[in-house]
Amino acid sequence: MNDELLRRIPFFSDLPADEIENLARSLGIRELAGGETLFHEDDLGDALFLVIDGELDVLLGEGTPDEKVVAQRQTGEYVGEMSLVLPGGKRTAAVRARSASKLWALTRADFESLLSRQPGLIFSIARILSERLDASNTSTFHEIVAKNRQLQQAYDELKAAQEQIIAKEKLEKELQLAAQIQFSILPKQMPRLPGFDFGGYMNPARAVGGDFFDLFRLDEHRVGVLIGDVADKGVPSALFMARVHALISAEAFHCDHAGEVLRRVNQYLFSRDETDLFVTVIYGILDNRSGMFEFARAGHEIPLLCQPGQAASPIASGRGQPLGILDPLLLDEQSLQLQPGETLLLFSDGLTDCRNPQGEAFGYERLRAAANFSESQPAQQTCDGLSSALLAFRENAAQDDDVTLVSIRSLP
Repeated sequence: MNDELLRRIPFFSDLPADEIENLARSLGIRELAGGETLFHEDDLGDALFLVIDGELDVLLGEGTPDEKVVAQRQTGEYVGEMSLVLPGGKRTAAVRARSASKLWALTRADFESLLSRQPGLIFSIARILSERLDASNTSTFHEIVAKNRQLQQAYDELKAAQEQIIAKEKLEKELQLAAQIQFSILPKQMPRLPGFDFGGYMNPARAVGGDFFDLFRLDEHRVGVLIGDVADKGVPSALFMARVHALISAEAFHCDHAGEVLRRVNQYLFSRDETDLFVTVIYGILDNRSGMFEFARAGHEIPLLCQPGQAASPIASGRGQPLGILDPLLLDEQSLQLQPGETLLLFSDGLTDCRNPQGEAFGYERLRAAANFSESQPAQQTCDGLSSALLAFRENAAQDDDVTLVSIRSLP
């Protein structure tokens, strides 16, 4: 019976029978009285809970007049799974026992031990997270549409101002949550790789956006470098962005070639055919032993190479197609050896397309001029300097698109 309950959890459905048995024996038991809270919204989470017996309510706005039951979990179902895949992540809702309940608890330590024995589990996690993001995308879209209709009706019928304020606060909370999810994807700190220095910057045009970047250690000598731009803005593009980021991150640890990583992700996106969104991407692998940056470009902006004493210039490039449109995928695949003192700048088109109050675009020539630097300038300073130059050019004009920068500097 215990084994059957565990196998109902999508994360574990593909595990071997002996691993399921071991997992069932290692789980701790947690009992709750009716009305007792398992955890609160914004608590730091470190465990997944499986309902052996009883029923749980998933709540938003716990203990307030706006308290709302958004889901229920019964025997064989589970709560708290995001705390196992988002290190240090906060609980996004509260959970309270509707009746006396008995739970299994799977801690992060046990989960990480399981991952070390079953590394293929990362594919199940990526799949489940993608499905959850799809469901969240659809739910959020319909809820926002419903709220917009309610607000319009309130304006038309001159309803009380208090109703309008409540609706606005709920919408803002949803956008704040989406923004938290987006920024949780960005690297908390740049990886350290002997011989190289990294910088990054992102500024969404709205509360949430479709741009993303990441830099992560693949092994002792290699770092994965990722930048992307979903062809839209707002909540739908942010959710699609998170899905693509999760897929690329998962594939990066199973493929030694950047092009193969993007091809696998494109096959998955194309096979689902569930959205008209697509994404431009550059994914590359930097090896400090050779100084080589092997990368694949899927329709993204062509990087600039900044050399001391010279104007920044775009690298030679071939054709490349965005992910999610066609299969097979056409990629621009290259290898570039960064010489000491050189910096490679990756950016999204929100940088060059940004306009001032007179309607002029920042453009490539201003970007090349602003990207001039000394060989002693840190990579992050390059990003910060470009963002300052862009802000001065904008003169407080509205930002139409997300702006993202990644710089890779080879130390002299």
